[in-house]
Amino acid sequence: MTLIAPRVTAGLPADDAQKLRYALNGSSDITVFVDGTVHRLPPTARDAVVDLLERFSRGESVTVSSVEEMLTTSKAAELAGISHTYLRNMTDRGEIPVEYRGTHRRIRLADIMAWLETQRKKAPAGPATAGGSGDDVPAGAADGS
Repeated sequence: MTLIAPRVTAGLPADDAQKLRYALNGSSDITVFVDGTVHRLPPTARDAVVDLLERFSRGESVTVSSVEEMLTTSKAAELAGISHTYLRNMTDRGEIPVEYRGTHRRIRLADIMAWLETQRKKAPAGPATAGGSGDDVPAGAADGS
């Protein structure tokens, strides 16, 4: 897979962000037109577009990049929002499958995404907390639940 360099886009001006926030309020229905033709996005693509637009509506800067199918442990940990050490320990325990390229670990994107989905299902309903040291353990992971 050829990767294109990440693209960073600055946040929208406050007036534009407010208009977008108003348009998105209570809706996740996004219509995409390409050269005048309407395209219906599959749910995962629609969710990604809605997430992108919601971030813009809050005035946030956004980075868009591609992800390879086989990830280094550093990239996988970054994607999962956990520390590199915690991820390595999870692979050592067999919680996330790992392949070796010589002495280097590689993790399939699908395996990280599946692990993230199980974490979302385990997480109690309510607002997520932000911040942390980078060695944070996802909800439910430290207590073995």
